[in-house]
Amino acid sequence: MREHLVLLAGSYLYKDVFRYKDLRKPELLEHLLQLLALQLGSEVSYNELARQLGADIETVQRYINLLEQTFVIFRLRALSRNHRNEIKKSRKVYFYDNGIRNALINNFSPLELRADKGALWENYLVAERLKFNHYNNNYVNSYFWRTHQQQEIDYIEEKDGMLFAFEFKWSEKANAKMPATFVKAYPNHRFEVVTKGNYSQFLSVNT
Repeated sequence: MREHLVLLAGSYLYKDVFRYKDLRKPELLEHLLQLLALQLGSEVSYNELARQLGADIETVQRYINLLEQTFVIFRLRALSRNHRNEIKKSRKVYFYDNGIRNALINNFSPLELRADKGALWENYLVAERLKFNHYNNNYVNSYFWRTHQQQEIDYIEEKDGMLFAFEFKWSEKANAKMPATFVKAYPNHRFEVVTKGNYSQFLSVNT
């Protein structure tokens, strides 16, 4: 399995991307993917990525667009309705497949030994939820939410004027509480904590 994932994360992963005539730096693409893999579940800055890659922002944005068009990664934007303390122009990047992500950073350690298991759990749930919505024609707008004071919600779906907010916890004993700022700004919402004990319902029920 490991050898198969490493192979997929190599030339086969880039096969479709390489068909684009404006992709002139495959080594930059590989480095970009590794940086994105290490920032899984975190907000990404195009400026910071460009600085680390020694490239211009336009190139970084174009390569990320190509990776999204070829279904390697996808972006989740921040929910903001012009409330002053909300993060507005931000995005998270996720991988459609955790195995590909692990292969890119060559980390196949057991989950219980990993410092990034929370990020892997979040990536899995968001990716599988988006796939479920697509296959079941469940038309929603998807976001994450965060304020400048570091209050945050992992994942939000908007449908028919209602916001469905989800917090992802690997531990079933972990507590999660709705940020008071969100409750005040968006009273028309529902909130649920998703854990190992109830995640199957999250991945099989329409909002």
